[in-house]
Amino acid sequence: MSETKSRRRGAALEQAILEAAWAELNAVGYAALTIEAVAARAGTSKPVIYRRWSSKAELVLTAWGSRAPMPTRRIDTGALRSDLISMFERIARRAEGTMSEAIAGVMGEAFRQPEVAALLRDRLRTAPLTGWVSAIVERAVERGELPRVEVTPRVGRLPLDLIRYETTVGEVPIPDETIAELVDEIYLPLLRGLADR
Repeated sequence: MSETKSRRRGAALEQAILEAAWAELNAVGYAALTIEAVAARAGTSKPVIYRRWSSKAELVLTAWGSRAPMPTRRIDTGALRSDLISMFERIARRAEGTMSEAIAGVMGEAFRQPEVAALLRDRLRTAPLTGWVSAIVERAVERGELPRVEVTPRVGRLPLDLIRYETTVGEVPIPDETIAELVDEIYLPLLRGLADR
């Protein structure tokens, strides 16, 4: 281990570990990835990694999330449909930037390992997506485009679910026409149906 690497602390060390985990994931896949190999690649030790992440699954999911963090810029085009299209486009570009054979392996592990499935569920529950949808809907209500609608967590997560499905079975990158169809044929009718209730 070089002296430069051994002196890294805080954010710089964390970033090096996440980059090493991502590189290792893409090199060997989830099943063969070891904390020892990540530590060697990052020029650190296993205890340093385990102080930050309690498991391989947690480290890999954090590394995945760090590759394409959720954008924080507010979506406000002035109309509900164009706000939704903008949001779906952001989600699609993020998903396209991180989907790979290695990530497919992580998703596959979720079906076999309860620890991975639990972490994925927790990440989805705490993602800012429901807040995005709620803000978009609230502005649409204020403009008179929709009656008041309750955005439940499941409704808030649906855009991500739809995009994830498209990246799995559809064309990547997702065409603009497909994003418009997801909004026009599924999500807008859903919101209007919930408003009618």
